[in-house]
Amino acid sequence: MLVVALLLLSPSTMKAQNKREFRGAWIQCVNGQYLGKSTQQIQAMLTQQLDELQKDGVNAIIFQVRAECDALYQSDLEPWSKFLTGVQGKAPSPCWDPLQWMIEQCHKRGMELHAWINPYRAKHGSTSMEQVSAKSVVKRRPDLCFSYDNLVLLNPGLQEAADYVCTIAADIVNRYDIDGFHIDDYFYPYPAAGKQIPDQQLYASNPHGFRTIGDWRRDNVSRFVKQLGETIHKIKPWVKFGVSPFGIYRNKRNSPIGSNTFGLQNYDDLYADVLLWVNNGFIDYCVPQLYWEIGNKAADYKTLIQWWNKNAGNRPLYIGEDIERTAKFADPVNPKSHQLPAKHRLHQQMNNVKGTVLWYAKTAADNVGNIGHTLRDYYWKYPALPPLMPFLDDKAPKDVKDLKMEWTEDGPLLSWKAPKAKKKKWGDVANRFAIYRFEKGAKVNLNDVTALQAVTYEDTYKIPYVKGKKYVFVVTALDRVGNESKGKKKNVSF
Repeated sequence: MLVVALLLLSPSTMKAQNKREFRGAWIQCVNGQYLGKSTQQIQAMLTQQLDELQKDGVNAIIFQVRAECDALYQSDLEPWSKFLTGVQGKAPSPCWDPLQWMIEQCHKRGMELHAWINPYRAKHGSTSMEQVSAKSVVKRRPDLCFSYDNLVLLNPGLQEAADYVCTIAADIVNRYDIDGFHIDDYFYPYPAAGKQIPDQQLYASNPHGFRTIGDWRRDNVSRFVKQLGETIHKIKPWVKFGVSPFGIYRNKRNSPIGSNTFGLQNYDDLYADVLLWVNNGFIDYCVPQLYWEIGNKAADYKTLIQWWNKNAGNRPLYIGEDIERTAKFADPVNPKSHQLPAKHRLHQQMNNVKGTVLWYAKTAADNVGNIGHTLRDYYWKYPALPPLMPFLDDKAPKDVKDLKMEWTEDGPLLSWKAPKAKKKKWGDVANRFAIYRFEKGAKVNLNDVTALQAVTYEDTYKIPYVKGKKYVFVVTALDRVGNESKGKKKNVSF
């Protein structure tokens, strides 16, 4: 496995960091990482991952909470997940709520928490019908489902199925203080050789005016995505709704708008018209899964990031990165290095790319290919604020109040009060704070990324003690979607 050495990181590689950047990581459950572990062991494992990811510069966790119409949270609507306890419907012992725990742990580290569900999959391929809980929709409402290649899926052609998923989403959004809501790339099932989706009769009975079943299927998915986004925002307008589609929209051989690639297609094979969702504001951010390497003959990473940058800029665009593949393949220009520097350069060249999501979190936490440590030491050395979403809200909160420094048993501590907000105006509410540090006498410039010390959900910050130094600390307030107030200054001398 290739490793980036210090001497390989040229000044051009080390281009200035962005002040605003989504730096996410997916924490999955279907890889079985929780199975056979006690509550304490799972929490210890997740704590270790979060600690390492925080050091790596990650500022958002996308946490899988629903893999097969089940729950990794306390739910009265769906059964506990077998991927948590080993048995679907069996509560963890001692009982805990992984989603609530993760929200608290992420916010403690200044990270956003996005709840990730699979909307349609009702029975995973690794789950037998005998293992399905009586509480599952598979057994309660088989009329809402169809079987396909060892899977059971909610039928996208049924409005009642869409309503059901939106009910689940509404329950999560209502009860949990999440920052985002996330769905992955499984819409209509990935095609299996010789298998046909059993929805021809449903299409024939109600084609909705569409002449082809493909257009009908795409409309089913698009109407659901629009409904889901509206459901989320009606409850909490600040919760960011994101989608991580498969990395190819269409191939050029199938459409003039397509990319010069040769692989599975969102539009034609999964019936997911992602550009429609982006261009019509059905979603708040898009994370295409570009898991291939630069130079891949069927799906070249460079070709795809350029394509998405050109065609999907109407909503914040983040790139899903496969850590293991990035570490495995050599930089075509510099064969002594893996592909992280080259991919990073491409990110910096793309005007519409506003962030990265790492697949998957554990590989970064385990520092596979030295990727994690390269991020923390170079590319993500300084914290970053979330990208702006003016289509949700563009008004900054008021300034923090009563900024002061005091000495405690643990050393110097900054403290402040959140600005007052009008109860009916969620955009006025500050829920995070940014802390900047400048040398005494230096120009206070909040666009200087090297000055940003931390982003915190707390109203205190422990100042690192440096004997003999004089600093100016600046604290700003951030609202739910990342709009930033003006700064309040505090002179500190050690």
